[in-house]
Amino acid sequence: TFSDTAGLGFVTNQDVSSGQVILQVPDNVALTVEVPGSGPNDGGTLERTCRKSERGSFRLEKMPWYVQFSLYLHTLKSATNNNNENMVDRKPWLDSLPTAFDTPIHWTESQRKEWLQYDTMVKSVERQETMWKSKFQTVSPVFPAMSWDDFCWGCETARSRAFSASTAGRFNPGIYAFTLVLVAIYVGLGLGTLEQAANGAGVVFSATVLKDFVLPKFFSKKLYAICPVIDMANHNSLSSNAQVSLEYFANAYSLATSLAVQQGQAIEISYGARSNDQLLQYYGFVEPNNPNDVYIMPPLREWPLQAMEEATGRPVAAGRLEKLDRAGLLGRSTASAPADDEDEDEAAVSNPWGGVVVTRVEGIDPAVIQALRALFSTEVEWDAAGQAVGNFAEAVSAENEKAVYVAAKTALELELQSKATSLQQDLDQLDRIEKGSSSLEDKLIDKEEVLAIRFRIEKKSLLSETIAKL
Repeated sequence: TFSDTAGLGFVTNQDVSSGQVILQVPDNVALTVEVPGSGPNDGGTLERTCRKSERGSFRLEKMPWYVQFSLYLHTLKSATNNNNENMVDRKPWLDSLPTAFDTPIHWTESQRKEWLQYDTMVKSVERQETMWKSKFQTVSPVFPAMSWDDFCWGCETARSRAFSASTAGRFNPGIYAFTLVLVAIYVGLGLGTLEQAANGAGVVFSATVLKDFVLPKFFSKKLYAICPVIDMANHNSLSSNAQVSLEYFANAYSLATSLAVQQGQAIEISYGARSNDQLLQYYGFVEPNNPNDVYIMPPLREWPLQAMEEATGRPVAAGRLEKLDRAGLLGRSTASAPADDEDEDEAAVSNPWGGVVVTRVEGIDPAVIQALRALFSTEVEWDAAGQAVGNFAEAVSAENEKAVYVAAKTALELELQSKATSLQQDLDQLDRIEKGSSSLEDKLIDKEEVLAIRFRIEKKSLLSETIAKL
């Protein structure tokens, strides 16, 4: 099915009960990268196509998993024969993949700043672009036919379509059949008792479990898989009705319903607890009312201290900031170099400067509330707490607690007021665009900017909700 916001996806043409397998794909069709490992399961495709004279110390398996996928996907698209070692033709699936992404890495620097109105995302995309270009410079001598656009497309395809799968080995019934034959021969020829034969079979079973399930976890192996066709399932944090799993005994990946689904309803899975920062940066869409959304405020050291003092009527005593800094509660200056984020873990929101995290579910990080209690405590409250920041984990007085929430509310209100447009202005503009506004200004807005408007609406809504709770 097609839509302006969701693109390709699954819709049922009949009622489906809960727990029903809708789609099953053999695991030997999937593209996988195991980390740490020896590279993609490509049957030597990359080895045959890279420029061996330029390999030098280049080690594909040392590249991030999404870079390995990018090289693999580019090689598959460029190949005249897309069959894998199992003679599965992947060309129809490759042709179905999106040819471009609307993610912010493709926007100009000025567009990111103007459209997003959110420094955290702007800096995160800048770091992503720098890191990806560094990886591209490393691989381009070995894969000279790949352009920056090809590389970026492959990385984005991997980041948006791969999922972390089980590292369990493939089920091999031959081992068990052979074991049963040996047991029968052993007992039939009188070489030993049935109990002895059963003990031997138990050893085989235990060794298989150890190899397929225990050792991969012990060595911290992680498997990333792109499963053709199943990868078209769309995301829904609020009401997903299906899930993807590895069927060990069937050697296949399956898409099965987790709820009853009515005819004409979309089949949707959850990509995990992804904020809109992650969804926009790596997937190219924004989820309204996302329960996993966050807003990353500047680190506490950069909050408007004077405005908070005026609002609370409580001046910050000398030495308090230094105490909080030693406790690691002020974060790092955004003017400093960011903390290393080489792995670029998509399961975590990028926050290398230790900014204050505001979530839709919990509001302001409890550690920040603790820091504010200490920061705005009177000398009497400070002494009563033993002059230790750790003793402010709980409320110390009603007056202190009120000051804390007034200070936090002031900081969030000033953050919201710093935006170039208000939440209501964004909502009105989006409404005009969706209704087919005839104004020249609205007509000139492209789909990427509309996506950015949706994004900043969600961010400003989250701030507004948190302020209302405070």
